[in-house]
Amino acid sequence: MNNWTRRSTLAALGSVGALAGAGLATPALATRRKIVLGALRFTSHSASFIAQERGYFADAGLDVELRFFQAAAPMSVAIASGDVDYAVTAMSGGLISLADKGAIKVIGGALSEEPGIDGQKILVSDAAYQAGITSPAALDGKSFGMTTAGSSFHYMGSRMAQKEGVSLSFKPLQKVGAIIGALKSGQIDAWSIVPHIAKPLAGSGAVHIIGDVADYLPDYQVTTVFTSASNASGEQQMTGDFLSAYSRGVADYNATMIDRASGDAGVDQMVDLIHKYVYADRPREKAAKSIINGTMRLNEGAAMNTKSLADQLAWFQAEKLVDADISLETIIDSSYVDSIG
Repeated sequence: MNNWTRRSTLAALGSVGALAGAGLATPALATRRKIVLGALRFTSHSASFIAQERGYFADAGLDVELRFFQAAAPMSVAIASGDVDYAVTAMSGGLISLADKGAIKVIGGALSEEPGIDGQKILVSDAAYQAGITSPAALDGKSFGMTTAGSSFHYMGSRMAQKEGVSLSFKPLQKVGAIIGALKSGQIDAWSIVPHIAKPLAGSGAVHIIGDVADYLPDYQVTTVFTSASNASGEQQMTGDFLSAYSRGVADYNATMIDRASGDAGVDQMVDLIHKYVYADRPREKAAKSIINGTMRLNEGAAMNTKSLADQLAWFQAEKLVDADISLETIIDSSYVDSIG
């Protein structure tokens, strides 16, 4: 753990931290081997669920408590304040700012866009679609949903708009659920999200898919694995054990859901496991299709695409969301996993 308090963390973050603060959890009274792992209830976090359910964390000598969040920014605050030990989520302005303060380090990669594998989708409301917005090139002057400024949604939308030569109005709505509601009701025009959410929304008829994020951000490192700077530098054994167990979950997921090494029976077993955490409030038969739709490649061995992370940092700096003199080396600790890209 480190000496960052919840109050000092939010003060360091300024407006970004203030937006994130509502998601803070109660600090854990933990021993060295008991850890708290931050996650979202997304299929893309399946490696954590697999490592927990199949005993890989236990095999590594770790007693893991999963703590769930509604957005990326609160996880960064929770890591910096010591409420959470490790987390998997997208790079955000808050994460970068806290890394610059010496509180956080990215130690691995999680979810990636990969050619040939269905990835994140660009969506529009039915009202926008009926008005003729059937491709990203038609989004000029339209509104685009995001959780907060500096979120992955902001980054994806901005990069898409730059390549299409269009201007977007970004609307911060704090939580994914709020964005979904706004899109379905036509309060915003567009959004981008992982396929296990995008495809069911499109199937409802209230939303339409008009593009793929991979067309604008090939090999995008969507999410990362990160921890406190003190864990990265002072708890190398624990951090290595965590990454090793997490990577076993990654390998199982890719082999079963991407490569289908165990056939349909293996997919069914994996869906049963993931369903305990994702769409747990839905009947299994309804949840299964969405879970399978969400299948994207996870980074083997938690390797991280440093080229993609460098591009993300450059965008944050160009948008003046973080200081211009922050280097990628300030954010990442490359000693734990392989770098790609």
